[in-house]
Amino acid sequence: MKVLMTADTVGGVWVYAMELAGALKEEGVSVCLATMGGPMTAMQRRQVEALGLDVRESGYKLEWMDDPWSDVAEAGEWLLELERQVQPDVVHLNGYVHGSLAWRAPKLLVAHSCVVSWWRAVHGEDPPRTWNVYRERVRAGLLAADMVLAPTWAMLEAIEECYGSLPRMGRVANGRDPRRFVPGRKEAFAMAAGRWWDEAKNIRAVQSVADRVDWPMYVAGEGGLPATGGAAWPSLRPLGLLSEEAMADWLSRASVFVHPAKYEPFGLVVLEAAMSGCALVLGDIPSLREQWDEAALFVPPSDHDALQAAVVKLTTDDRLRRELARHACQRAMPLTPGRMATEYHRTYRLLAGHEAVAG
Repeated sequence: MKVLMTADTVGGVWVYAMELAGALKEEGVSVCLATMGGPMTAMQRRQVEALGLDVRESGYKLEWMDDPWSDVAEAGEWLLELERQVQPDVVHLNGYVHGSLAWRAPKLLVAHSCVVSWWRAVHGEDPPRTWNVYRERVRAGLLAADMVLAPTWAMLEAIEECYGSLPRMGRVANGRDPRRFVPGRKEAFAMAAGRWWDEAKNIRAVQSVADRVDWPMYVAGEGGLPATGGAAWPSLRPLGLLSEEAMADWLSRASVFVHPAKYEPFGLVVLEAAMSGCALVLGDIPSLREQWDEAALFVPPSDHDALQAAVVKLTTDDRLRRELARHACQRAMPLTPGRMATEYHRTYRLLAGHEAVAG
């Protein structure tokens, strides 16, 4: 079976695509990966070379970027030409707008996140009217898809709330290779991860409580920390953007992982932390509840006092910390790339009309 899959080079979809494409290869599925959003980094090139992937690279803007529509149109023509060349059995789109193209093959669209649901979660209201074109084009792409999947039911519900009901939907949780994220000798520090300027990740909440927690707190991610007007943040220590290997090392040693997100359609970094044996403090939002209920402490994302109390509880209660870390690790272990690939392969075969899946 052949699949033409789109991926962007600037977000978490890249990690998902690498895990899925590598595992699909083991299932006998050949993936042609069409990249957009910017050139691949040297690390990304090494990843695709290691997997032996057929990659077609472009620099077209993504649909959520500033003034993207001429690029989106050119990317659509490029993708249709790729389909003619590759002759895939299924087109797997990790974006929305190109769902409405005149594809020959059945099209699967996977909802990883979107501007409208992000804006509602972060700001509590719809985005400005300047996003109306985006909203209408995303809706058209969703309605044209033969199947829409998302990594959580919560994300599917958010998509329907934003764009209306969809006829064929399903959930396939994302996966990470547990061989890359293993518990190590735990140390007395907590960790967070995310772009500090992304309000959805809520790193500012972590910053607000860091000086009220006895353990040091480290944060990984691009952008550094917001200006503090000269104030010091001795307990919050920025690590910058880490390689996968460095991130795995830090998570293996961290005892607590703090992620008070306002919006998180799945949360690959939470999965990595759970596989690494960290006790979890998470934002109390539907998607994270769906994945980690009874395996984490949950706090309202806007309640900084509750966040501080949860972190202090785990840093001072060794038994609870170890118990929650064990529960989270047990919950995480089945979420592998192999399991994810098997479920996607089943969906591909269903869309392609293969008799083995019919009925």
